Amino acid sequence: MNIKTLILISTLGLFTSSSYAASPEVPRPEPKVHPHQERCVACHVSGVDITQVFAEAGNDCLQCHDPDSINANLRKVLQSESSTSAPKDQKITQGIGMSLPMYYDESRLGDTPNEMILIPGGEFIMGTDGRLPDEGPRHTAKVSTYHIDLYEVTNLQYKKFNDATQGKSPDHFRNRTYPKGKADHPVTYVTWVDANAYCEWAGKRLPSDVEWEKAARGTDERMFPWGEEFSIENANTPVRWQNLGLFGDTTPVGAFQKGKSFYGLHDTSGNVWEWTASWYKAYPGNTHESESYGERYKTLKGGSWFDCSFYQCGISAPTFNRAFFAPKTKNDSFGFRCAKDATENTL
Repeated sequence: MNIKTLILISTLGLFTSSSYAASPEVPRPEPKVHPHQERCVACHVSGVDITQVFAEAGNDCLQCHDPDSINANLRKVLQSESSTSAPKDQKITQGIGMSLPMYYDESRLGDTPNEMILIPGGEFIMGTDGRLPDEGPRHTAKVSTYHIDLYEVTNLQYKKFNDATQGKSPDHFRNRTYPKGKADHPVTYVTWVDANAYCEWAGKRLPSDVEWEKAARGTDERMFPWGEEFSIENANTPVRWQNLGLFGDTTPVGAFQKGKSFYGLHDTSGNVWEWTASWYKAYPGNTHESESYGERYKTLKGGSWFDCSFYQCGISAPTFNRAFFAPKTKNDSFGFRCAKDATENTL
C-alpha cells in the first residue's frame, strides 16, 4: 500500500475528541468494539464520497465519525506532505528506534504489576491554546505527590489478573491467553471498567487526566514526552508505520528509549490510548460548549499506534491530547497504566 492509502486508513480510524467536536449537537451511538484492521478502505484514496463507501461496505464507522468532517479531513491530509516523514535517503526498517525486537517468546517483565515512578506534587501547565477546543485553555493545574506505572499494563500482567478473577478474556486472547510473542505488548480490548478493575486488584487505581499529563509532560510545557521535535524513532505512532509501508501493531512496552517522558515513563506518546479515572469535562475557563462534557464519557490520553487525524499523522499524540469514550467501549488501540497515592502528599 502506498503512503496516501495508509494515511487514509489512519484518517478513517481515528477515535478522538475531534471526531465528536465536528457536530457536538448530534448524539452518537456508542459501538463497543473497534477492530481497526477490519475497517480498511484501502482501495479508495481520493475523489470518492467516503459516506457512500461506508454504506456499500456495511461499515459502521459513521456511528462515531461525522461524514462531512471525514471528507474534509481526507482532502486536507491528501493535499499536504507530512512534515514528520523520514528523509528520502534514509532506509527505514521495522526496528527503527526500538531497543527490543517486535515480538519475542519470553517476557522480560513478568506477570507482576508494573514498577512505579514517584511524581512530585506541585503545579504545571496543562492543555494548550493552539489546537482543538477541548484541549484548552492552557492553564495551571496542581497535583499531590503520587506514583504512576513506568509501563503500560501488558498482556501477560493482565492475563494473571484475568485468571485470578476468572474474568472474560480480551477479544484478541485465544484459549485465555495472548497472541504468541506479545507477552510484553500492552493489553488492548479492555474497557474502562476492565482497566479500573485491574488497578484495584493490583492495589492501585487509574490516574486522573491531570496526573497522567503531568507525568508525561513534566514542568517545562513540552509538546511531546521527550521534547519539542517529533521523530519516528521515539514512539509507536502512525507515521512510523506509514514510513515502513505496513499497517501497524502495538510494540513491546518500553521499546523506545528515546521516547521516555520528563519523569522517565515509557510510551506516553503512541502505542495505546490510556484510560484515565477522569470524566470528560471542560477545563477551567473553557467556553466551548459540547453536550459530550459531563459524566457520560471517560477521558483517554496519549494517542496510539493508530491515531492519525486531520492535523497529520504522527502529530496526533502530544502530551496535551485527549480522547473520550463510553466506559464500556474497547478496541485494539485502548490500554492503560495504573497510579497510586503517595504516602506523603505535598503540594
